[in-house]
Amino acid sequence: MNIAMIGAACALGLSATGSAIGAGIAGQAAIGSWKRSYMLNKPASFLLVAFAGAPLTQTIYGFILMGRMINSTADPLLILAGGIVAGLAIAMSAVAQGKAAAAGCDAFSETGKGFSNYLIVVGLCETIALFVLAFMFGAI
Repeated sequence: MNIAMIGAACALGLSATGSAIGAGIAGQAAIGSWKRSYMLNKPASFLLVAFAGAPLTQTIYGFILMGRMINSTADPLLILAGGIVAGLAIAMSAVAQGKAAAAGCDAFSETGKGFSNYLIVVGLCETIALFVLAFMFGAI
């Protein structure tokens, strides 16, 4: 058994788990915001889809990292540990992004203002996942 493959699988699996949790959190907020708009006979902004879908990109980062790990000649224990730790870090980035996106959904639907500002904060949460991806590329 090649333990490096377990690490590669963890990079993708954990990242995707975080994306699912983050998208669920943001999606619930988007749906709640739309409901509130409908109840008040206000237009429901389609822009909230951007918030709801933002955490999904971390799955892509996990997939890219998995591919790099599969093709790596680094120590299998390094790849195993790296896959677990990087997968968790990317997952937590997605969860944090989902929470920030949920707040953005609420604020934007209430005010109709600040979409770009809220999206910047959501993007800052994603930056952690990008850093992890880049640093892991250097490590393996």
